[in-house]
Amino acid sequence: MTLTAESRAVYEREDLLTGCQAVAQAVRLADVDVIAAYPIRPYTEVMDAISKIIADGQLDAEYMIADSEHSQFEIVKHASSVGARAFAGSSGTGWCYGFEALVVTATDRLPVLFLVGNRALDDPGAFGVEHNDAMAVRDMGWLLCWASTAQEALEHVLIGYRIAEDARVRMPMALAMDGGFLTHSQHIVQIPSPEAVKRFLPPYDLGSRRLHPDNPISIAPQVNEDWVMELRRQNWEAARRARDVIVEAYHEFNQIFGPRYESPFFTEYMTDDADAVLVGLGTVAMPGRTAARRLREKGHKVGYINLRWFRPFPTVELRESLSRFKAVGVIDRDFAHGSPDDGGILLHEIRSCLYPARQRPVVVNFIAGLGGRDISIGNCEKMYSLTESAIGNEAMDGSVTWIGVRE
Repeated sequence: MTLTAESRAVYEREDLLTGCQAVAQAVRLADVDVIAAYPIRPYTEVMDAISKIIADGQLDAEYMIADSEHSQFEIVKHASSVGARAFAGSSGTGWCYGFEALVVTATDRLPVLFLVGNRALDDPGAFGVEHNDAMAVRDMGWLLCWASTAQEALEHVLIGYRIAEDARVRMPMALAMDGGFLTHSQHIVQIPSPEAVKRFLPPYDLGSRRLHPDNPISIAPQVNEDWVMELRRQNWEAARRARDVIVEAYHEFNQIFGPRYESPFFTEYMTDDADAVLVGLGTVAMPGRTAARRLREKGHKVGYINLRWFRPFPTVELRESLSRFKAVGVIDRDFAHGSPDDGGILLHEIRSCLYPARQRPVVVNFIAGLGGRDISIGNCEKMYSLTESAIGNEAMDGSVTWIGVRE
């Protein structure tokens, strides 16, 4: 992908970067003030790359080495409250170790941005990708988004700060990307110019909520039954408002950087006349799209939908899209043992989303790729076949198939 004369106005260069390196470049471009690090694979290279950027004089920021994941989350939480744009990250059990701080950050509506390099939860020991780590905060008041390429990872650091810091939202943002499959794989990435980023991302400003001696306010007071419900309601309303802010942010992004995102919430591939589609998060989009293209050549009417935003969930937009199809196969790179119909987390979100629709497709579920196991093109072709076979068969609605598991 070669930069044209027009694109050079907003992009300073192209480079071969891993997903982690792309995020580090975005942190530089966002002019982040405070970074706290306690690296854990597979997101470690983000902090390695940021430290080099700071050492080379490309970013003026406070870089703090914490003594644990919990401590690093506390550092950026407090930095955000006093008016600093803040960044941290983690993976797997490290993400869960800081859960107390993660919940408080959301409850206090402090707009930090965290990178979650998706990793399986121990035990057993595993460094491969699963989505349960990031999804653990799905009901806590976090914005939650998945990148599927290094370009998307870079851009969604910028988009994430733009949305999270908006006065109508002010919620923390978790940007998730698949460990190994995206954190470590290399892509050609267009790197925006600092001037273009400044046009898109305004300076950090907490306004009247900034903690300062000249602005006496309370943060995390002990309120119990007196005010907890009111605070929960405020967070609930912020999450609802976030949907409109997301739409605005992508519109502004497309105006400055070109029409990258037709829809803010998800991307459709070969769906115009499709009867059956697969829906997934993250890097499963690559084999999912390739399998769709190969099956199209054989006459199958199939397509792929790559869901980007998980919180807030794009209920209206996704319901309208999925209602067009006869069958939908949901790919879960997560587990929800003992859940309704024993399905994955994404399955239940999508079935709930579709419940009020007058014309509902049959929805089937696939558990795949746990612990970092590869989801191959052949696996996706099998999923398409099973989804097509569900057309017109209501008895299959909610059925769950484990893909690629040894029997």
